[in-house]
Amino acid sequence: MKITRLKTWQVPPRWLFLKIETDEGCYGWGEPVIEGRAATVEAAVHELADYLVGQDPHRIEHLWNTLYRAGFYRGGPILMSAIAGIDQALWDLKGRDLGVPVHQLLGGPVRDRMRMYAWTGGDRPSEVGAGARALVEQGFTAFKMNGTAELAIVDSHRKIDEAVARVAEARDAVGPDVGIGIDFHGRVHRPMAKALLRELEPFHPMFVEEPVAPEHLPCLKQIAGGLGYPLATGERLHTRFEFRDLLADGMIDIVQPDLSHCGGISEGLKIAALASAHDVALAPHCPLGPLTLASSLHLDAVSHNAFIQEQSMGIHYNRDNDVLDYLVDKSALAIEDGFCAIPQGPGLGVEIDEAFVEERAKVGHRWRNPVWTHEDGSIAEW
Repeated sequence: MKITRLKTWQVPPRWLFLKIETDEGCYGWGEPVIEGRAATVEAAVHELADYLVGQDPHRIEHLWNTLYRAGFYRGGPILMSAIAGIDQALWDLKGRDLGVPVHQLLGGPVRDRMRMYAWTGGDRPSEVGAGARALVEQGFTAFKMNGTAELAIVDSHRKIDEAVARVAEARDAVGPDVGIGIDFHGRVHRPMAKALLRELEPFHPMFVEEPVAPEHLPCLKQIAGGLGYPLATGERLHTRFEFRDLLADGMIDIVQPDLSHCGGISEGLKIAALASAHDVALAPHCPLGPLTLASSLHLDAVSHNAFIQEQSMGIHYNRDNDVLDYLVDKSALAIEDGFCAIPQGPGLGVEIDEAFVEERAKVGHRWRNPVWTHEDGSIAEW
């Protein structure tokens, strides 16, 4: 069997789908994308196709190393996201060809279903209580909310009070037993994070995500020591080597690799194992589409330290299409009582409606994240 073609489609709301085809008719799907940079990642996928066409798709590890090492320059969000979607598609293809789900190729599942969480609120969160209650009524035992809007590097304590009040509202709405993830989104700089992290302690967060931007993670040793709840990060780390250095510092309790950003299932496995060696939990980042979610569930299935899975059904970004729209069988990723069954179909266990993909690709997207500014006109972190 030889790879013959890589096809890509930009589809709403902000995703990029990839299909790898072979001379024997077998195929696999993946999702190589960076939010807001879909066209750039798409170009990288087609550049990398030169290393893939004519090759045996079953040699996944060899092809991964070829894509990563043969170009000399490596790493970073664009290249690793392109590799990620290709890797997902190769695992999907291999599972389909052998008639088994990907998790069986990775050693078999350690769990039958995965605890899931959902989002409430938007980029500038307000009145999160009602949204949180609605999610609990749907069966979710955990949810995530944005903790803050923009914050200046040194801002007023009023902004901290407002963020704390939103978390207090959410906690009051759902009671003590529901997990609350609070996403700082890298918007909080060190001087403000030092105060906000401690102010949130009485509300017992399930975790605080991206407490500072990735380039400032070393400061956690100074500002977050002794906190009584977990800290999480990883969506903007792109190789096992970046996670290695993070874990060596001992300041992160939950790693959140994104399987469309970190090199795919192959690299995700290595990151999960590295985290396990440090007794750190795994909670893959996934505000994306069905192929990223399915890939994440297969990693969760074989990773003992996985404890919860993000998904984006109904998230505020999904204005034109949602996760299940692109599936032939929408029950493949159905969430019941806050859990999703590990997919059991061949490959990733989801069948993409290619005709619908073609139709929506005619609409496409040019999604960009908001550009925020402070009162003085300087750029704010989003």
